Amino acid sequence: MEEQITMRGVGISFGGAQALRDLTFSVGRGEIFGFLGPSGAGKTTTIKLLTRQLTADEGEIGVFGEPVEKLAGGAFRRIGVLSDNSGVYERLTVQQNLELLAQLRGVDKARVQELIEAVGLADARGKTAKKLSRGMRQRVMLAGAVLHRPQLLFLDEPTASLDPGTTAGIHALLRQLNAQGTTIFLTTHDMEEADKLCGRVAFLHHGHIEECGAPEELKLKYAKNEIVALLADGRRVSAEKTAEGLDRIRRAAGSCAILSVHSQEPDLEELFLQVTGRKLA
Repeated sequence: MEEQITMRGVGISFGGAQALRDLTFSVGRGEIFGFLGPSGAGKTTTIKLLTRQLTADEGEIGVFGEPVEKLAGGAFRRIGVLSDNSGVYERLTVQQNLELLAQLRGVDKARVQELIEAVGLADARGKTAKKLSRGMRQRVMLAGAVLHRPQLLFLDEPTASLDPGTTAGIHALLRQLNAQGTTIFLTTHDMEEADKLCGRVAFLHHGHIEECGAPEELKLKYAKNEIVALLADGRRVSAEKTAEGLDRIRRAAGSCAILSVHSQEPDLEELFLQVTGRKLA
């Protein structure tokens, strides 16, 4: 798979405190890659390194197969970013903000209308940005980040402060963009969001990746060596994941119907705690 992002042994410190250490991973073309960790773990710093807002103290960083420091302006026009540096023009309306960006990026205004609907701002299109709630501002900035259908999209906590209905709409938009070829690098501390969207995830803890892989693979890797059967009479019978364990369940059930059998797999939140010893909150 063609790599869109690479980091090899990357480290950076601020005021003598190491923010990232030996950061090594890659993201392939067409992936939705989740970069997961609590506030202060180094997620935003990583995006700033990948978009040349910061320079690493050590290691190698590549974007679109080129060293990030050698990327020309044309390459950055293929990138979209939603980060803590994103903003809106306070005195312009939602529609005016997005139409201005569309003009700067050479995007048809029809795309603005499409995105206003997609991020749930149809009723607020005429509101000035200074009158918007935090969640509504977040939606305007997200629409601006994807206006030009970027090849590579960096999203830093894109659904923070949003209600479940709007979040679902944004997830649908991201899946659509991804289906059209956009590679998405998503930072979040919302493990349910990561589980729904991401093909692979990395657990970032104290500036270092502790685990990386597909969510289902990680769940199986850290699952308990146990299966649980629910019987028709209400009993729950557990046994090891072996042929002998299955025989034990059959014997315990006897003539009683077995309604379900499932393994004891952790969700991503439990996995993060198991791997790092730290909760996400």
